[in-house]
Amino acid sequence: MTLAKRLIASTKTDILKFSAADLKESILASEGRVIMGQHLVMINTGLVDGVTNAEIQAAYGADMVMLNGFDMIKEESNIGLREMKHGKLAEKPYSLKQIKEWAGVPLGIYFECPSPDAQVAGEQYVEAKEGRVASRENFLRALEIGADFIVLGGNPSAGTTFERIIEATKLAKETLGDKILICAGKWEDGTIEKVLGDPLSERPSNDIIKDLIDSGTDVITLPAPGSRHGITVEHVRQCVEFVHSYKPGTLALSFLNSSVEGADVQTIAWIALMMKQTGADIHAIGDGGYAGTPLPENVYQLALSIKGRRHTIKRMVGRSR
Repeated sequence: MTLAKRLIASTKTDILKFSAADLKESILASEGRVIMGQHLVMINTGLVDGVTNAEIQAAYGADMVMLNGFDMIKEESNIGLREMKHGKLAEKPYSLKQIKEWAGVPLGIYFECPSPDAQVAGEQYVEAKEGRVASRENFLRALEIGADFIVLGGNPSAGTTFERIIEATKLAKETLGDKILICAGKWEDGTIEKVLGDPLSERPSNDIIKDLIDSGTDVITLPAPGSRHGITVEHVRQCVEFVHSYKPGTLALSFLNSSVEGADVQTIAWIALMMKQTGADIHAIGDGGYAGTPLPENVYQLALSIKGRRHTIKRMVGRSR
């Protein structure tokens, strides 16, 4: 099998031509050095005026960016993608195509798989908005507007269950086939069920991973050791080993979140090295910083620790040729 060009070495021109299969192969070829940023688009206009957070993250070393809170129906709700002019927000947000051309990296959308009847303790941070949930209509819209990948899970306190995520994965595969890279799992919202890799889970993680892969996911999403309470390198490493062995070619993603993405760079560096030890193919950083984005210096530190200065600088330059 001839692999696509490594994502960490691909230019904007390369990436704009990628199919879902190309993207998957390019991540696999990068040998565990791909960085994913997360942009919460439903609050604020961005960290810096005149540019989107997705562009900032790519400029600091992210190879992919996931849009969280993206509303497929009420586009005006995507405040983080709307330009501010003369003290007023533009009526319409930038298109995914435009942002992708500017940022030069694959863009994806996070779809929530909420359990409406679940009893969630504490504050309700997330409402099940029609335009943000996993549904056939929203999947087709994502394909239409040019998303490169989708992520199925649940924001904190959404009451997300694995059964809901598995159902959503099946629906996504039936709807989209191989046209978009499908990522699924649970690295957050452990209020109803423990996250993947948690040794206290009532159901073995490998059983859940098997169901997700059989349902059609291309990427299993897992928590990063050191960011979720009780999750160690060993726990995540065992999950990654099963992902890679159960269906070779399936990818694993380790997600640094739980607001730890807003810690100091020394903490990011320490967790990054643990993430790399898990064997994950993609290393993601959450949006818990300022204005819907992780701190740029933390994106940079994650990139620096995972793929070194050479590949980090290449992505920061963002060459088009």
